[in-house]
Amino acid sequence: MMEHPLQDKLGRPIRDLRISVTDRCNFRCSYCMPKEVFGDDYVFLPKQELLSFEEIERLTRIFVSMGVKKIRLTGGEPLMRRGLPELVRKILAVDGVEDIGLTTNGLLLGQQAQPLYDAGLRRLNISLDALDPELFGKLNGRGVDPSHVLKQIDHAKAVGFEIKVNMVVQKGVNESEILPMAAYFKERGITLRFIEFMDVGNDNGWSFKKVVTKKEILQKLQKVYELEPVDKDYYGEVAKRYRFAGSDAQVGFITSVSESFCSTCTRARLSSDGKFYTCLFATEGFDIRELIRNDMMDDDSLFEAISAIWQGRRDRYSDERTEQTAKNRHKIGMSYIGG
Repeated sequence: MMEHPLQDKLGRPIRDLRISVTDRCNFRCSYCMPKEVFGDDYVFLPKQELLSFEEIERLTRIFVSMGVKKIRLTGGEPLMRRGLPELVRKILAVDGVEDIGLTTNGLLLGQQAQPLYDAGLRRLNISLDALDPELFGKLNGRGVDPSHVLKQIDHAKAVGFEIKVNMVVQKGVNESEILPMAAYFKERGITLRFIEFMDVGNDNGWSFKKVVTKKEILQKLQKVYELEPVDKDYYGEVAKRYRFAGSDAQVGFITSVSESFCSTCTRARLSSDGKFYTCLFATEGFDIRELIRNDMMDDDSLFEAISAIWQGRRDRYSDERTEQTAKNRHKIGMSYIGG
């Protein structure tokens, strides 16, 4: 197996691998795991169907040989997977991994921040959609007060983590929280990223009417703050970033709906049960777990099989999205594939 930077049919290299380590979550956010669908009797994946840490390590090594540099651990809620620091150590030991991050709702960081930091993790993306207690409790579907998450953010920052906070903005739901969130995290020097409400999966009631665009959010912010655009750090960077004038604090925008970034998408996704997806809005995945649990499948054969999938990739869903395609296309759920 040789170093082999791959490109898909549209000339996009593979650089980022997002690995979902569990399909379980302790929140029931309406845009991801609405409690009407994911009720108390919902059957999650049994342990034997999840990729083991050894299998994830092996696949990481293969993906790195194709050109992957950055790994992100997601879920579900990844902190619900036991032994996560061990996985972080295994991944960082793979030659060629330049960066690893983790996306979380932050609720369990109090117990796990220090062990994860000691294992080598340095970057966290923490989801928080409101500071208003009643609104946030409704949004997370569990009545959890934002103070619990804010406390864990402070704790993780004190441990030494670089933190970004992700806010999904929905029209008529939490627009009123844009300025309070910006003020709170600017004061603490933490980057806040506004994410346009996306039609991931088929359970979140998405429509264009519920989207608050980057332009609309930016206009709100510019009534209060002077913002300076920041250049991209690397090819395929998703966030469009701005710096508060006279400050190091930044805000970012994930503009999947209003300003698609399909043309530079370098991200591959691996579900917790080993399905390989080439797009966040995919309708189906490729069963890699079946291949790696086949004793006859060596690393070179795995490399060839996975390479062929990426080289055949043509995904550009956000470029092609319409109200009709969003409604009629059966997409994989965000809680299953990760963000």
